[in-house]
Amino acid sequence: MSKIEYGFTSKYMTKDGNPWFPIMGEFHYSRYPRKYWKESLYKMKAGGVETVSTYAFWLHHEEVEGEYDFTGQRDLRAFVEMVKETGLSLFLRIGPWCHGEARNGGMPDWLLKKPFELRTNNEEYFSEVSRYYAKLAEQVKGLLYQDDGPIIGIQIENEYGHCGGLQGEAGEEHMRRLTAIAKEVGLKVPYYTATGWGGAVTGGLLPVMGGYCEAPWDQRLTEIEPSGNYVFTTERNDHNIGSDYGFGTGITFDISRFPFLTAELGGGMQVTHHRRPVAHPKDIGAMSMVKLGCGVNLLGYYMYHGGTNPKGKVTTLQESRETGYPNDLPVYSYDFSAPIREYGQMSGTLKEIKLLAMFIKDFGAALCEMETYLPKSNPLFQTNFKDLRTSVRRNGKSGYLFVSNYQRRYVMAEHKATILEADTGEGILRYPVRDIVNEDFFFLPFYMPVGDGELKSAMATPLCILHNSEKESYVFYTDTAPAYDWVRKPAKAEILTITREDALNSWKITLDKEYLLLTKGEVVESENGYVILSRNSDQLRAYPALPAAPSGYQYSGEEEGFAVYESLTKQPSAAVEYKLLKEEAGSKTKVYEFTLDYPMGAADCFLQVDFGGDTAKLYIDGDWVDDWYYTGQTWEIGLKRYGFPEKLQIEIEALEENAERYLEKWPVFRNGIACDIHQVAVETEYVYTLKK
Repeated sequence: MSKIEYGFTSKYMTKDGNPWFPIMGEFHYSRYPRKYWKESLYKMKAGGVETVSTYAFWLHHEEVEGEYDFTGQRDLRAFVEMVKETGLSLFLRIGPWCHGEARNGGMPDWLLKKPFELRTNNEEYFSEVSRYYAKLAEQVKGLLYQDDGPIIGIQIENEYGHCGGLQGEAGEEHMRRLTAIAKEVGLKVPYYTATGWGGAVTGGLLPVMGGYCEAPWDQRLTEIEPSGNYVFTTERNDHNIGSDYGFGTGITFDISRFPFLTAELGGGMQVTHHRRPVAHPKDIGAMSMVKLGCGVNLLGYYMYHGGTNPKGKVTTLQESRETGYPNDLPVYSYDFSAPIREYGQMSGTLKEIKLLAMFIKDFGAALCEMETYLPKSNPLFQTNFKDLRTSVRRNGKSGYLFVSNYQRRYVMAEHKATILEADTGEGILRYPVRDIVNEDFFFLPFYMPVGDGELKSAMATPLCILHNSEKESYVFYTDTAPAYDWVRKPAKAEILTITREDALNSWKITLDKEYLLLTKGEVVESENGYVILSRNSDQLRAYPALPAAPSGYQYSGEEEGFAVYESLTKQPSAAVEYKLLKEEAGSKTKVYEFTLDYPMGAADCFLQVDFGGDTAKLYIDGDWVDDWYYTGQTWEIGLKRYGFPEKLQIEIEALEENAERYLEKWPVFRNGIACDIHQVAVETEYVYTLKK
C-alpha cells in the first residue's frame, strides 16, 4: 500500500491531492491514566475525531534537570503507538512553552533559574530546547509519518509573540530557528503548525486559529462582552484568547496563502478560581457550526478529552498566581467540561459536535471547495441581537445556507414566519416559511447531489450517508416538515429522515455493511468490535436491521423502518450512603465519608455530588487524588479509576457570600456561607457487545 501524501492549498488541507477536512481533538496523555488511553482514543474516534493532538509538557518529562520520565502515563511512545493501533493520526505539540494551564506554561522550574532569558534568540536557550526536542525525537523514533507512523504534524511553540516571546522579525526568526532544531533532531513531518491569533508570529508555518465561548482567564468578575465566535465573519482572529496577557490585535500572516484552520476551538472551558463560566453542549455546537459558516476547513478542539494533572515530584503542576501566572487552577482537575470528561464520560457536548463530525466525514471534501459568502443582511457585530445571522458556502450553485440565532448568555430576537434566502451565485433560492426562535442554529442544503439525483432544497440538515451496495441511504434530521424539493429524484439512493434528538443519539458503524444506530448510550469501537456503553439499559434502534441482536438485547419489532432491540434485563445499580465525618473552623470546612456498594459486572460507576461551597477535594485511602471548583454543575467522579473503593472522603471548603468570584449559579448561603452536600447519586455503566 502506498503512503498517503499530505499537503495543503490556500483553501484546505489535502490527502493524496484531494480536499481533506479533518476533525481534530486534543487529549493530553500525561493527564490521563495510561491503562485507559486506548478506550479513550476509541471514544474520540466514535465522536468523529480523525486526528489527535497533544502537548508534550517539558515539565511532565523533566521536572528535575537531567532526570527524564517517560514512564506510566508520561510514556509518550506508548501513547503514540496506541494512536496508531486505533487508526488515528497525531499532531504532536512540542512547545517548549505550551501553556495548557500547566505550571510555568509547561516549562520546568529549573529552566527558569538559568542565567539567560527564556523564549528569546539566545544560543544557551536554544541549546536546552534542542536537548529536549532530541529526547522527544528519541521517544517517537519510528513512529513519524516518514516511517509509516501516525505523527503527521508538529506544532512549534504556542501563542509566540502574544503570550510572551519576541515580536516582529525577531519573533519570526525564533520560530524559524525552533522549526530548524525540530527537523535537525529528526522530527520530520508533512505539517508544521503555529498558533496564529492575537498578534502571534508564525515563522511561515501553517497557521492554526482558535476560539472559545467565554474567557475564564479574564480577570473581571462580571459578565463580559458577548463572544464574537457566534457571528459569521471572515475575520479569523479571536481577540479574547490569551487576553490575560493583553488583548491581541490582528494577525501577522497573509491569510490569502493559508486555509482557515482551527486547533483551539474550545471543546469546553477550564474554570479558574476567580472566574467559573460553564460551557454547555449547545454553546459549543452553535460556535462550531458558525465556524463552518465562516469558512473553516479544520475543526480542531481544545480540549476534546479532559483529564487530571499528574502528581509532581517537587511541586504541584498546575498554573497558579504563586508562580507569576494570571490565574489559579485546580491542583488536579482538568475536566474542561470537554466532550469527553475527566473520567472518560462521553458528554452531551460530544453528541452536539458529532452532528457536524458525521456530516463532515461524508460531505467534508465537497465543503472544502465551497467559498464563503456573507449576505449584506448578515450582522457583523455580536452585540446585534436583533438581526438574523446567516452565511452561505457554495461551489457553483451547490452549497449550504447557515443560520444562527444563538448568542451565549444573551437572548436573540425571534423571527416569526421567516422565508430564508440563499444566494447560490446563480440566483436567490427561497425556502419554505418557518419560525426561528432564540437559540436556533442549523444549516440547510441547496442544489445538493444525492446519489444520482439532485436536491434543490430541504428544511432538513444532512447528517451522513450509509454507503451500502444495494442502495445508498442519505440521512437528514429536522424537527419540522423536511420539505424535500427535488430537481431530480435519485433512482439509486434513498432518504432517511430522523429528529434532531435521534441525530444526537446516532452512531454510524461498519460491520458486514454500514448501519445507523440510535441509542441514548454510546457506541464505541474496541479491539474486539463495537460495544454499547449504557447507564440506562436503553432501547436500541438500527437501520438496517443488525445481523444479530447485541448481547443483553432482543429484537422486538420494527418502528418507522428501524429494527428495535429491547434490553433483556434491568441491570442493578450501585448504592451510596454518606455522612458528615468532621467539621472544622466554624463550618468553613466539612469532611464527608461515602460508603459504596457495587453490583457485579459494572464497567464503571459514577458518583454524582451536588454541593454548595468554594472547592472540594477527593481522598481515596487518605490520599488526595482530585479536586473541583464549584460551578453549579454536579461533580461526577468515575470510580473505576480508583479500583471501585468501598469508602472515600470528600472535603468541602466554604464559599463566602461576598467572595470575589464570577459564578453563573450561586449556591444557597446559610449565615453567609455555603458548605454543604445537597444531593448524592451514583450511576452505573454497563458494556454490551455488538455481534457481527
